[in-house]
This record gives sequence, structure tokens and C-alpha cells, in this order.
Amino acid sequence: MNERTHDPLDPALKAIVNERRQLIGLAYRLVGSLSEAEDVVQETYTRWYALSPAQREAIDSPGAWLTTVAGRICLDLLGSARARRERYVGEWLPEPLPGHVEWTTLRPPTGDPADRITLDESINMAFLVVLESLTPAERVAFVLHDVFRYPFAEVAEIVGRSPAACRQLATSARRRIRATRLVPAPIARQADLVKEFKKAWEAKDIEALIGLLDPDVKAASDGGGVVRAALHPFEGREEVASYLISVAHLTSGLDLVEREVNGRPGLVLQQAGQTVAVFAFHVAEDRIQRIWGMRNPEKLRPWADA
Repeated sequence: MNERTHDPLDPALKAIVNERRQLIGLAYRLVGSLSEAEDVVQETYTRWYALSPAQREAIDSPGAWLTTVAGRICLDLLGSARARRERYVGEWLPEPLPGHVEWTTLRPPTGDPADRITLDESINMAFLVVLESLTPAERVAFVLHDVFRYPFAEVAEIVGRSPAACRQLATSARRRIRATRLVPAPIARQADLVKEFKKAWEAKDIEALIGLLDPDVKAASDGGGVVRAALHPFEGREEVASYLISVAHLTSGLDLVEREVNGRPGLVLQQAGQTVAVFAFHVAEDRIQRIWGMRNPEKLRPWADA
């Protein structure tokens, strides 16, 4: 008699568990922190299992229910995070992720192709930084609709406003994002410039660094008050290059390696194999226009096993 392999999870439970990947992808884009996204998803599942079996049975779409709850938790979290970040020591930057991360698939495209934000773009550091300038309601409405393709009727259920109001929120967010949206160079060219940047930085060649930087380049670092980092951003290639040289002198003996950061070419600083800093870049028009350095150990947890 042939033995059949049985899935230990019943279909209903398996469907719920399989939503986790999608929920973390959504929550990370909404709050900019993997640790907070994981907390959001944990709380979402806690609320699901707090329902009685009859209540869960009455829910037509468990995935939609989980998304709605996670979205509302993110909205509340973003409201409180704004106050916390005002007290944050130095610059607050999104939590960097190792490698190429998507987590989820999109719904079928709708609307103007020019307005569509791909999953790749929605995970890169430049885009996440821009999202930080939006209000919590704008960010949730925009990410749900323009990135994840949720119709405004569903967005309204999450945001707690009318579909028309959510449409206005997304339009306002879109307008602000268009004004600051950074269009990157092709990935191959980004990788080349990051490689050249690494070589110049390791050689402490300030002239070579200046040649790679855009005249209006901006650099920011995030130490969270836990480790040493610049409290304010640097602007202009001479100022940024000088700052980089000072950092190079302080980190002599450490290993600088090329790695993907949020799906784009980046650099990782390691000490005895442990990641102590992650650098993300925005490259456009054959120059490096933005540099983000993450040193806060709490934000480097995903890199421990990377």
C-alpha cells in the first residue's frame, strides 16, 4: 500500500500562515523597519487567534482581514513613530535589508503606467526615505493603492476614511513623491560607480571621491545615539568627501565589502566578520547623488546572518 504524505497544516490554517510573507512586505514598506514590521505581523496574528472559531469561520477572506488589521496597526504605529523620531538622536533612516527582497506579488496593474511603483522601487532606500516625508495617512493610502494595487474602497476600510478621501491622500502623496523622486541609473552602472567609490574610499583618495560625487550630493548617517555617527547630513561633494575621508581614518583595518542593500549595489563595513555599518547609494546621471550610512546596531540585525 502506498503511503501518502500529508501536510501537517489543514488548508485553512496553511492559507493564514502563507499570508505572513505578504504582510511583512507590506508592513516594512509602511513603517520602514523590519523589526517593527515583524511586531506588526505578530500583533496581527495575535488578534486573529484571539477570535473565536465561529468568528474566524464567518470571515469570508482571512487574507483581506489580516491585511486590514495590519494596515491599521501600521497607521497607529506611524502616528506614534513620528513623535518618537522627533526625540531620536541624529538622523532616522529606514532599516537596511540584505540582498534583493520582494516578499510579495502585486495585484494586476491598474491606472496610468507612469504612476505605477514597482516592488523593486518600493524597497530601495531612496524611495523609503521619500516615504518618510508623508503623513501616516498619506503613506498608508499611497503604498496600499499605488504599490500594492488595492482599490480605494479597500484602502478606505484600513485608513478609516471615505474612498474619495483616500484617493485625495494618495494624490497628495503622489504629487510630493514626484517632486522628490530620484530616478536611478541602470543597475550595472550603479555597481560600477559603487566599486569605484569603494576603491577611492579605501585609498583615502579625496580627489577621486570628489570626482564620483554629484555637486549636490547629500550624505546622512544613523547611529541612533548608540554608536558614533554624524548628527546632521552633509551636503556638497567637497564636504561629503572630507567627511568620508575622516570616517576612513577611523575605520582603518576593517573590511569594506560590496553587497546588495535593499536590492541595489551597496557596501558593508565588517569587523571580524560582523557587520558594523551598511551603506546605501543613489546613483544617477553618472554620479553618486545620495549616501545613507546605517550604524545603529538595532537596525543591522538582519545582517547578522546575511
